Amino acid sequence: MQRVPNAIQFTTLTGDDLVRLYSYPSWLESPWIRVNFICSIDGAATLDGRSGALGGSADQQVFAILRDLADVIVVGAGTVREENYGGARTDAHRRIRLFHHGLGGAQDGAPPPIAVVTASAALDPTGRLFTDTTRPPLILTTADAPGDRKRALADAGAEVIEAGETTVTAAGIRDALSARGLLRVLCEGGPSLFGELISAGAADELCLTVSPLLVGGTARRIAVSPNDMPTPMALRHALLDDDGTVLTRWERAHTQS
Repeated sequence: MQRVPNAIQFTTLTGDDLVRLYSYPSWLESPWIRVNFICSIDGAATLDGRSGALGGSADQQVFAILRDLADVIVVGAGTVREENYGGARTDAHRRIRLFHHGLGGAQDGAPPPIAVVTASAALDPTGRLFTDTTRPPLILTTADAPGDRKRALADAGAEVIEAGETTVTAAGIRDALSARGLLRVLCEGGPSLFGELISAGAADELCLTVSPLLVGGTARRIAVSPNDMPTPMALRHALLDDDGTVLTRWERAHTQS
């Protein structure tokens, strides 16, 4: 039987405590894919069509820590459109400090780039992803995607990467990021991309915030895929905020080489 640790009171934690709790493994030689989601207690992944509407202060603090620790933020094209993604906003001073402690971050404090997974390269080159950012995005697309779309995204400043022939697979994502030395990966959705990672056995961990709300309605789940793929996970910690928000970190079993 798995031992479940007692929940830690979120309000007793400092920023440094959160960095310690959420730091990536130190032995990385290939991309470690961390997925971050929020849902209601009845399983809704969105409220009024947006995940951010479910979050409170504790979730926002952890969201910021996760971005500060990451080398790259991976997101599906549908989520980019729904959430109106721009470039990442991070704490430059903390990113520099993390870098000097070997915990991620960046030597110059720059935020991590956004890497968008889109088989068809169907993105708006005039959108916030390209115009409201300090780092050019990475576009992980396919050889079959229309050439004019890929050229338009490259002209808008993106690095366009063909990570598959007709689909962008989990292996293609990992290979593209590994080639660029981007090992601390933060995936922010959406559900189809998470489902692909689960199906491929490529989701190394899940950071899940459970919002103290019942939503009902027809809101989607955090992961969808054509087939079931039961994946045992180990609970690394559970943080409890005063308002009932529960922030958990789950890790898939790994064998160090």
